[in-house]
Order: sequence, then C-alpha cells, then structure tokens
Amino acid sequence: MSSILFEIKDNIGIISLNRPEKLNSFNGEMSLLLQDKLDECKSDEVRAIYITGTGKGFSAGQDLSEIADTNGPGFTTVLSKYYNPIVTRIRKLEKPVVAAVNGVAAGAGANIALCCDIVVAAQSASFIQAFSKIGLIPDSGGTYILPRLIGWQKASALMMLGDKVSATDAERFGMIYKVFPDESFSQESFAIAATLARMPTKGLGYTKQVLNISLINHFEEQLQEENVYQQRAAKTEDYEEGVNAFLEKRTPVFKGK
Repeated sequence: MSSILFEIKDNIGIISLNRPEKLNSFNGEMSLLLQDKLDECKSDEVRAIYITGTGKGFSAGQDLSEIADTNGPGFTTVLSKYYNPIVTRIRKLEKPVVAAVNGVAAGAGANIALCCDIVVAAQSASFIQAFSKIGLIPDSGGTYILPRLIGWQKASALMMLGDKVSATDAERFGMIYKVFPDESFSQESFAIAATLARMPTKGLGYTKQVLNISLINHFEEQLQEENVYQQRAAKTEDYEEGVNAFLEKRTPVFKGK
C-alpha cells in the first residue's frame, strides 16, 4: 500500500497521508511521494487541494527510526530534500490548499498542516511542537509561520515547552480556521474544499500570492502588489462571469479561468 493516497474528485486533488500504523509519520519515501502528488495538483483539472491523514492521526512528524538509522539520511537531507520542498510547494501552488487535521499533528506534521491556506481540525485532534522533547528546533517553516499565526510569545512558549494544544485551543489562538465534531469532520472539512473548487481559481491563486508577498513587504509596497494582482484578476474569465451573474441576479458558474 502506498504511503500517499491520491485521487482527483470533482476538481479536488485529495491527498491522504497513509502510514496509519506509524500515525502517518514521514519517511523519505512518503515525503518524496507527497511532493510528486502536489506537483500533479498543478493540473488544470485540480482547482483545490485537500490534505488529510488515514487512521487516528494526521501526522506524527518525522519517523525517528529513519533518523536513528546510522545508514539513514542526515538532517541536511531530511530538511533540504524532504520537508522544505513540501512546504515550499504548498505555498507556491496557485490554488487553495485545505489541511483537514483528523488527529494528532506533531512536529513537522503540525507545521506542514499550518502552512496550508485553510486549516480545520476534528474536535479530538491536537497540535504539538514536539521538537524540544528530543533536543531539536522546529522546522518545516514552523519558526516562520507559527509566530505570524498566534504571536511571538505564545509561539515561543509552545515551541520550547512542547505543550499539546487541543483543536479547540488552536482555533481560539487563531492557529487554525475552525473545529468540527469528530462525527461530521470528514463531511464538513471536505465541503470547504468542494466550495473552493467551485470558486474563481485564478483569483484565489492571486490572493494566495499576495498574502505570501505581504509577509516581507512594507505597507506601500503591498498596495502596489494589490494593484498588480487586481489587474490580473480583472482580466480573468471568472471575473467577467462574476460581474455578469451579479448584474443578471443569478448564481455564477466559475470555470477556474
């Protein structure tokens, strides 16, 4: 059985982390497969991406047995070849990426989820910056993303203390978008991806790019970027359809063009 399950359904690229016996912890094979599937999501057929885990966990992070193996990859390889390309792909994909955190998300598993555009979690899910427990630092973009989500002080404490954060607290902190009851989680989280897949894909992609740029821009620079990307959005077929539908008092039918 593949460590990554993938299918395209109703214009949604569905990616499932699939090492349930290891709480979907990452090894090299799984990391490279995830990169491949994210690349497949560049296809015009895909208008939104939905990432979740099989079994009881989203991802427990790095499979430590691989790191502990004297013949295994070193940290330089693990970061530069496995994790950094994953989070870079997620941020550069010009389409919305939903992380549906169905269970524990720890270490790199948590930070991969948090770099997605919309993060939702099941009531029983939790998030752990587990790195300090074994003497490591947060990676996979965690030191960049988490302080921007919840603030420096809280991020610093969670990274140093390694506290487990419940899904409810993660929502309250602003770490994630929303929590759903376990029994309806799959249906309600997937509905978000389905909604995004029917929306103006290029406009959403431009929104994502402008948000990325905002992390390094000054206010005046950001206004200029908004100008550039708004002009691009105004040239799309979906913009024309949206305006026409509004004027004609009907529901728009977007095509992602």
